[in-house]
Amino acid sequence: MSRLENAIDNKMLYRIGEYLLDTFIGSYQSAPPLIILDCDDTNNNTYGGQQLSLFNNYYHNHCYMPLHIYEGLSGKLVATMLKPGRRSKQSDVASLLKKLIFRLRQQWPDTLIIVRGDGHFASADFMKWADTQSRTGYITGLSGNKKLHQQAQITIDSAKREFKQYKKPVKRYHSFLYQAGTWHKPQKVVVKVEVSQLGTNIRYIVTNMTDFRTKDLYEKGYCARGAMELRIKEHKLHLKSDRVSCNNFKANQFRLLLHSMAYVLLHTFQKEVLGTTEFANATFKTIQNKIIKTAARVKELKTKIKIEFPKCCPTKQIQANSFEMLSLLRI
Repeated sequence: MSRLENAIDNKMLYRIGEYLLDTFIGSYQSAPPLIILDCDDTNNNTYGGQQLSLFNNYYHNHCYMPLHIYEGLSGKLVATMLKPGRRSKQSDVASLLKKLIFRLRQQWPDTLIIVRGDGHFASADFMKWADTQSRTGYITGLSGNKKLHQQAQITIDSAKREFKQYKKPVKRYHSFLYQAGTWHKPQKVVVKVEVSQLGTNIRYIVTNMTDFRTKDLYEKGYCARGAMELRIKEHKLHLKSDRVSCNNFKANQFRLLLHSMAYVLLHTFQKEVLGTTEFANATFKTIQNKIIKTAARVKELKTKIKIEFPKCCPTKQIQANSFEMLSLLRI
């Protein structure tokens, strides 16, 4: 395995990444009306002399920061890319998303494609490019600043007065146009103001989707990206994709792609084979322990080793149905 991992070059890595994207596209029988590209970085801690391992002050450790992209409605994996241990630069984010959407647009010219991410995905280059494309939108977080607070001040003061008067938690939404210094034109910004006994919480998002209600954009549009944290957890915790112990950076990227293929296999198994069972929304760990693995007892005798399988299995019928479905797929 070590020789295989270190034999991979850039061309092979690119082809594997393309194959993952082609697998995602091929998972749809027809062009979907809408897809949401959920983007986020995560930390894979490093403990040795791995190439491009950097110290990240936020995580207080040396690490890589792989980029994960999932489809927000289905949970399907779109792409994963290993990066040095720092946040993605806005120019790099814009370049990657342009290439990805261009590839998807070749297959699905009429699909509405929405990019969703936290504040560091609010790229001025991508926003300018998206405004020139048909049926391409974005909903990203936006870091607060003095000018934003000034434009949201009326909403903030109103929420504080209501909490002071009734002593009950208050949540308010408001939208306005705002243009940062690097933006090509003013964009729609939504502010959420929450006031409670814990204090005042102010959050901003920016979007080019002006045909939706302010509250729906934040709660149904932006907040739904929280499901991506669970998908990254499945990828890292249950499929061990944070094991990047090779010295060579390309070898570690190859490892990440192998784990990504495992994600695609398990996610497809979960939704297609187990879709009508109680395991349709189970974690990968549950599926591994209850469906894929079977307990057995090993007895060491004088002349042989005896393996005893259980007489009773709660998931026996599901396992049998799964084998039957998989045998049909092989044909």
